[in-house]
Amino acid sequence: MKKKKHIEILARGVFVDGGKILLCHTKGANNTYLPGGHVEFGESAKMALQREIKEELGGKATVGHFLGAVEHSFDQKGRWHCEINLVFEFTIKGLRCSDVPVSQEDYIEFRWVPMRDLREVKLEPSLLCNVIPLWLKRKRLFENWLTNLE
Repeated sequence: MKKKKHIEILARGVFVDGGKILLCHTKGANNTYLPGGHVEFGESAKMALQREIKEELGGKATVGHFLGAVEHSFDQKGRWHCEINLVFEFTIKGLRCSDVPVSQEDYIEFRWVPMRDLREVKLEPSLLCNVIPLWLKRKRLFENWLTNLE
């Protein structure tokens, strides 16, 4: 039976402290990505990000403004993936860039990376390397994310 193709919806977070951004890395892979994960059926993107941060880092995330969305497709071990990343600001009370974040999941690890080094650590989707600094600088005149799930 042929597997049904679908688009994955992901809630991702940007946490910047001291000019560094918190990134996630799958052990053995050569790229990084923003913390977060899949939005489950009936769950808002903000709730998904809070849940994923709790699962991955063990901390309670405060999810802030919606920053933007990025469509992304890639081949992973011969399987084509298509995803939409919904990106929000977030923080975890008490976590700072001087801390080494401890992963609660054995296949991933976290690291603080200077914002200027996003390309060097192969941030995926790579489009984020240019837009994250722009998203963080722009003035928020209104909330860009609307939902009826909260």
